[in-house]
Amino acid sequence: MTDDPALIWFRRDLRVADQPTFLAAGQGTRALALFVLDPRLLKPAGKARQWFLYGCLRDLSESLGGRLLVVKGDPVEVVPRVAEAIGAGSVHIAADFGPYGQARDTDVEHALAEQDRELVRTGSPYAVAPGRVLSGDGGRYRVFTPFSRAWADHGWRAPADTDAGYLDWIDPGSVSVRSTKIPDQPAVDADLPEPGEAAAHRRWDEFVDEHLQDYADGRDRPDQPGTSRMSVYLKYGCVHPRSLLADIAARRSNGAQSYRNELAWRDFYADVLDQRPDSAHQNYNRAFDALVTDSGPDADELFTAWQEGRTGFPIVDAGMRQLLAEGWMHNRVRMITASFLVKDLHLPWWWGAKHFMDKLVDGDLASNQHGWQWVAGSGTDAAPYFRVFNPVLQGERFDPDGAYVRRYVPELADVPGKAAHQPWKLAGGPPSGYPEPVVDHKEERAVALERYDAVKEARDSAR
Repeated sequence: MTDDPALIWFRRDLRVADQPTFLAAGQGTRALALFVLDPRLLKPAGKARQWFLYGCLRDLSESLGGRLLVVKGDPVEVVPRVAEAIGAGSVHIAADFGPYGQARDTDVEHALAEQDRELVRTGSPYAVAPGRVLSGDGGRYRVFTPFSRAWADHGWRAPADTDAGYLDWIDPGSVSVRSTKIPDQPAVDADLPEPGEAAAHRRWDEFVDEHLQDYADGRDRPDQPGTSRMSVYLKYGCVHPRSLLADIAARRSNGAQSYRNELAWRDFYADVLDQRPDSAHQNYNRAFDALVTDSGPDADELFTAWQEGRTGFPIVDAGMRQLLAEGWMHNRVRMITASFLVKDLHLPWWWGAKHFMDKLVDGDLASNQHGWQWVAGSGTDAAPYFRVFNPVLQGERFDPDGAYVRRYVPELADVPGKAAHQPWKLAGGPPSGYPEPVVDHKEERAVALERYDAVKEARDSAR
């Protein structure tokens, strides 16, 4: 610990427990808590994510006794100005591995260096930060299964023992840089989860007590509350994944192992994006640039039907309406709706990825973009290109009684059992107000396979 104050710059770590940046600053150090409202990040964030972020900032500020300085502007200008205002010797952050975040932090680091101040990176939003899980020859993994084995062998640090009282917080009112009011949460139609650190721990405790044991099977059932719903809290760092891993470390159930595996996927996709920043918006496997996709007025009309949950395929429509209603969609249904867009409607995966990022409260660039590419076949651990999800069979398998469909598609509320998955087979056709299927799945599957085969043949001939 030095006599100089420290600046704690919060980003995707909106909590006071298990906070490595506090440890790095040194217990008892005078410190100022800062959050920068960065227009570069706020502009592309949908209303759901803005709503949740502002709620988390209020929760964090309350945890710090109101001592959170909030400033709007470019961090490259704001952070050095605030550091200078308090005479900080160091600025502490959790490392960011996103394409924009890395470039921003490098620029901030250079600006601070000109003032003889240090940017200190401690920890990250991941159990194991990108670049730390390496193969035997020191290389980076491009396939999940060997990555997950090495990830488990690598292990992760124990949670940091910190709380709001770990540092001596500086009153923002005594700082010459004026604090901005935390923005009001925008009006949203979706029923969003409670933001903040305490809410994250309540949700986690409920999941562990009631659903972790059966998670291996329950996570695939959208009609049941079998998932953790922790993705949004991990996105904003209301809780750190190593805290979750520590809680279930002694559990050997299939459910616990399955949950650990999902956290490994999260770290893997972050590692892939770190290796290939271009994969945020382009095919990881560039051979798929040759895949023919549809465009024009008809394609736009189909895309709108998909966005609004009016495709005539109940499991797809239920998922898309859940997204609009809750800012969240069950992961199994994310795969089904993505497959339908790419392989039944023949539309570019990045159209769907952008829509998801706009509506999801837990929208995470690495997980979202690479999850979409898994379905599209153009990613790392891509689903085999010939795997085309049948929306009817998927619905009947994972929502066997049709309860999920009836919950989100009220037009089908009176259709009993699994008949809800094929309403066009009802006497008289679908109920009033519900559309006929916009495509014939069997026909479109054949078209998709033909187009994917053409990509494979072109790739093979180029070798």
